[in-house]
Amino acid sequence: MRDRAIVVVCYEAAELLDVASVTTPLAMANVLGAVGRPYRVRVAAPGGGPVACGSGLTLGAHEPLEQVAGPLDTLVVSGGTGFERAADDVRLVGHVRRLARESRRVASVCTGAAVLAAAGLLDGRRATTHWRYADRIASRHPGTVVDPTPLWVRDGHVYTAAGVTSALDLTLAFIEEDHGADLARQVARHLVTYLQRPADQAQLSMFTAAPAPRDDTIRTLLDHIAAHPADDLGTEALAARAAVTVRHLTRLFTLHLGRTPGQVVRAARVEAAAHLLRSTTLPVATVAARCGFASAESLRQVFTAHKGVPPSRYRREHALGAPPRTTPA
Repeated sequence: MRDRAIVVVCYEAAELLDVASVTTPLAMANVLGAVGRPYRVRVAAPGGGPVACGSGLTLGAHEPLEQVAGPLDTLVVSGGTGFERAADDVRLVGHVRRLARESRRVASVCTGAAVLAAAGLLDGRRATTHWRYADRIASRHPGTVVDPTPLWVRDGHVYTAAGVTSALDLTLAFIEEDHGADLARQVARHLVTYLQRPADQAQLSMFTAAPAPRDDTIRTLLDHIAAHPADDLGTEALAARAAVTVRHLTRLFTLHLGRTPGQVVRAARVEAAAHLLRSTTLPVATVAARCGFASAESLRQVFTAHKGVPPSRYRREHALGAPPRTTPA
């Protein structure tokens, strides 16, 4: 295959943003330089007719799902409020199973994980989905370890993305995997995304669980903390950076975040350490230094307090390529 054949499967009450967050970055990658093997993206739906999306808009499919043939580079199943009907549709699930056998890479977005699970493609695998539907999908498919925390998960050649716009993060990761980090960054810039979030960033992290602070000073400092965890992030240093007094800074953090600056910094450093523990083989002491902890022991104490397990155990259970967890951490 010269072109990279990508098929996105949708169905009645699919989420339009699930589809667009895959198709748009890939189209942009072609424009910006996916030379040699550009993406050829098709949207397929049962019967090939227009799809009434959950948003009320209508999406025109390129071709009937029944007529799609491999080999494919990537098969992606979208999510949406119609996911349970789709997962119960024997013919739709059968075609997804058939195409998965002919695909180098298989993925789902949001509740599309339920369709992959119904097709048996997530048996024995770790997967993610939208946090709101994780328990429902896990109860229907006990053979799948559903982790509602990360933005996306890779288990072998199967990828699952969390809610809605996390499909953008996953697609940028595909572009980086296929064509390199430079092109992925170019696409991200052209799409005016804030950044390409790492796979293991929590769906409901300390920066996204609550509405973004309305105060410009707090937003700017949060960006700095997240990007530079190893810097001097003491309250005095942060106050100096924001050109305010320590007392005023503490008041702002408490008012807008419900936490002191020190508590916010510790949580951000733990998230940064968790990312390195999962995605690298760096020694724990190196992880500690890169994330602003004075020593490996300091990291262990703070990490255990936040995550409930020490860094070494967290790495064993969450590292890329680790076997699925069958018991709670």
